[in-house]
Amino acid sequence: MKDCKELLKPYPLFALLKRLADRHQVPTYVVGGFVRDALQQRISSDIDIVCVGDSMKIVRELAHELTGAKVAEFKRFGSIGVSWRHLRIEFVNARKESYARDSRKPTVSAGTLKDDIFRRDFTINALAIALHGEQMGELIDLCGGVKDLQQKIIRTPLSPERTFDDDPLRMFRAVRFAIVLDFKLLPATLAAIQQEAHRIAILSKERIIEEVNKILRSADPARGLALLDKTGLLVRFLPELEALKKKETILGHSHKDNFHHTLQVVRNLAKALEGKEHPRHLWLIWAGLLHDIAKPLTKRFDPVAGFSFHEHEHIGAKMVPRLFRRLGLPMKREMRYVQQLVRMHLRHIPLVENDVSDAALRRYIFDAGDIREDLLMLCRADVTSGNPKKVERCMANFDQLTLKLEEIEQKDRIRNMKLAVDGKAIMEVLHLKPSKEVGLIKEALKEAILAGEVPNKNPEAYNYILKYAKKLGLQPTAP
Repeated sequence: MKDCKELLKPYPLFALLKRLADRHQVPTYVVGGFVRDALQQRISSDIDIVCVGDSMKIVRELAHELTGAKVAEFKRFGSIGVSWRHLRIEFVNARKESYARDSRKPTVSAGTLKDDIFRRDFTINALAIALHGEQMGELIDLCGGVKDLQQKIIRTPLSPERTFDDDPLRMFRAVRFAIVLDFKLLPATLAAIQQEAHRIAILSKERIIEEVNKILRSADPARGLALLDKTGLLVRFLPELEALKKKETILGHSHKDNFHHTLQVVRNLAKALEGKEHPRHLWLIWAGLLHDIAKPLTKRFDPVAGFSFHEHEHIGAKMVPRLFRRLGLPMKREMRYVQQLVRMHLRHIPLVENDVSDAALRRYIFDAGDIREDLLMLCRADVTSGNPKKVERCMANFDQLTLKLEEIEQKDRIRNMKLAVDGKAIMEVLHLKPSKEVGLIKEALKEAILAGEVPNKNPEAYNYILKYAKKLGLQPTAP
């Protein structure tokens, strides 16, 4: 067995755990992801500890000796968590598990270290290092995990069919580890996921989306999506993407495979975001994933003009809330951000013309608000042509548009502009309740200001809404 004492030295915690394990005569091991990452020279702040005996004895004394440590017992999962500084330490007693067909929650009983190792998801996560007695620092590899790390493959300790049938979430985790670590699924692992993909029906949407989001946050989310598609998992939790597949040709008119186009958009976005600390990284990737989601619903064919997808951006924006709700994604700020990007991802097209008006540019800046840079990033990523000259021409147009927008912004300060008379004020001065008329008046005022017809200040703005209200047949009262 390999001596891993050197891997443990940077963590004084392990010397303390050895002392406590020896004092209570409880064989203790660090297992799982920490060991995997340490062997790959990766730093990890998540530490899983397995005790062959009563872990609570060790936890009590550990919490006493670590100043500021916080302890939380998770009875549902049979574990105890200790948070200390930047470390998250989780203790479990060695156990074996059995699963019912309709649940991923196992029946747990006391077990040996071998039982605990073989219940784990993948061989690369089934490695352990002893933290007690003369065994201190000894690597335990019962499943060939070190070899799999070297060969960069994802394999299960038990048969993959049993592993995924017991806990279907492990299928998503297999894809996630393959993408994050840049590993490959063993052919038998891939085949078992394809066979057991239907089992994800017992999973909660929250657990699925947690794994999917980790894939989308990775350096290569497009590869992750392609692998989810290959395994048969993607169609089961996001079938709308399946409808984007396939090229089509009728009477010499063709349209591209919008699924592969979408993957390329996601790939382009990930590349543009590489190395950047973008606060909305994940949600920009989601916008790229969903930007063409309504194309199958809006596809039309004309013998002369060919294929069209008119209004797909607006229909797609209407689909976003329903998709977010079904998938268990946040329904507030994040959803609205994605929805706005989907709705506006084609708004740049008329703006690249040389004779575009300042009013059109002002309107774009006002409507985009603080997502303008992200919107332009999505628009650039949406250029997936295989024709280098076309790509170069499109990018030059975006550069020119960016300059135009910056000039208008510096001159007029339109971004996040607040109307001098908002909806509440319109209702007060016209004695109206929330209604279609209020929206019409507010939109008309906005357009007049952006067109330069009315200054965004009072009393001019008030006078405008009074005149416009009369056109609608309303009986306003002066402010």
